[in-house]
Amino acid sequence: MSKRNKLLKFAEIQSFPNVYENPNTAKPELLGLYGAVVDLKGKWCTEHFKNENPLTLELACGGGEYTVELSRRYTNRNFIGVDVKGARIWKGSKVALAEDLSNAAFLRTRIEQIALFFEEGEVDEIWITFPDPFLKEGKANRRLTSPQFIKEYRKILKPGGIIHLKTDDPTLYEYTVETLEKEEGCTILYHDDDIYAKPLPISELDIHTYYEEKHLAIGRLIKYVKFTI
Repeated sequence: MSKRNKLLKFAEIQSFPNVYENPNTAKPELLGLYGAVVDLKGKWCTEHFKNENPLTLELACGGGEYTVELSRRYTNRNFIGVDVKGARIWKGSKVALAEDLSNAAFLRTRIEQIALFFEEGEVDEIWITFPDPFLKEGKANRRLTSPQFIKEYRKILKPGGIIHLKTDDPTLYEYTVETLEKEEGCTILYHDDDIYAKPLPISELDIHTYYEEKHLAIGRLIKYVKFTI
């Protein structure tokens, strides 16, 4: 994607009523329509979605395929796709607006700052869909299932709330299982290193992201972990 195209998308999402941004990590604040400062912490459902339905986050949402499809399937739930890249969020947010999916929204922020924008117990469920596995030496703490991220999720997830990881990467899958087995308070509810070799345990796993389609095309196996923290 050209730099000019990215800048055009960055500018366009500022006019989208379903997109919020935290552009300055050194001075975190939430910006809404046309850059207006907003405060939705603890109020996402009542003030943005105008209801009190359960809230699901899709972390590292990319183009927001899971956020969009889940919002189509479950109109009685609210969904927020979270990613640091505005040009990625542009795609999903534009689809949601075109289809009038009022239960889908998007947040551009670094995920390590997620607890700044959600209240304790505000989130019912989290999906982590094909995140960067950070395979380089010394980068394990940047994986979205590392102890430091689990600590942040605990700040916003309701007791008993479910987290789902879907990945093609064997290192991230094995790391996640090992981390959860060691981490106090974590419980693995289900895990599988080849979900399409058998009937799916939940129907939501049949949603394919852009990256999953690429991985499947070259024969990579798709892995899944379902857990609580």
